[in-house]
Amino acid sequence: MREILHIQGGQCGNQIGAKFWEVICDEHGIDPAGAYRGDSDLQLERINVYYHEASGGRYVPRAVLMDLEPGTMDSVRSGPFGPIFRPDNFVFGQSGAGNNWAKGHYTEGAELIDSVLDVVRKEAESCDCLQGFQVCHSLGGGTGSGMGTLLISKIREEYPDRMMLTFSVFPSPKVSDTVVEPYNATLSVHQLVENADECMVLDNEALYDICFRTLKLTTPTFGDLNHLISATMSGVTCCLRFPGQLNSDLHGVYLHCSTKMLARRTMASSKTTRSWMLIRSEVHRVGHYPVKTDCIVSH
Repeated sequence: MREILHIQGGQCGNQIGAKFWEVICDEHGIDPAGAYRGDSDLQLERINVYYHEASGGRYVPRAVLMDLEPGTMDSVRSGPFGPIFRPDNFVFGQSGAGNNWAKGHYTEGAELIDSVLDVVRKEAESCDCLQGFQVCHSLGGGTGSGMGTLLISKIREEYPDRMMLTFSVFPSPKVSDTVVEPYNATLSVHQLVENADECMVLDNEALYDICFRTLKLTTPTFGDLNHLISATMSGVTCCLRFPGQLNSDLHGVYLHCSTKMLARRTMASSKTTRSWMLIRSEVHRVGHYPVKTDCIVSH
């Protein structure tokens, strides 16, 4: 089985990463303790792509969680699916990056990066045939942008023949936490173009527009945005997690994006014209609504 190693970094990356695991655990019939509670053989046919089967039939996510401060790690641990993660795969510092790209890339992040790489190597060695990496992060903060791109470049050096897929949340003036977000994003984009094979851009402004115009939410929260992102990530990875004829691995997804979506040589804009209408966890899939969002794919 061709496995994918999931890595999530920073506050935003860990929040949407935790939501992503909640969604796919539900789709594969995995409960918060890692036990299978589903009712279809299709749920288990390719489950080893994202999960490792431990003793006692327990399924453990192939995930590495990193941050430069412990707060988000504690939130994930205490969340509904916190017990499903391997405890040794939580790697965090104490000082934080202070929304500073340079701290994440050159100082605090550089001091922690070896510990993260040790966990990445351990997870990669446990795979039968690792096909690539999936990184979930934000480009607005310090850890997700600075340390996230540092980790991507280190992985590219160590595993040059493996695919690199990123889910990158881009900042927006409408959803801004700090004035330095544009600088952090600008410094990160160059790293992504150089080292990532596929970059799925998640635009905060586009997500807010979906919440306002389609979902009719008057005051969208970060939880609403994270729910939309997790649904997008689930849809993108669906062909990797379930049996099918097309795009059954990261290379297939890359070729599909290259031939169908790219209009220019380096970066191009594409439109997705269909999206699930999702509102929080208590409201399930209620239908398809036409939604146009921008997506940038790196060649």
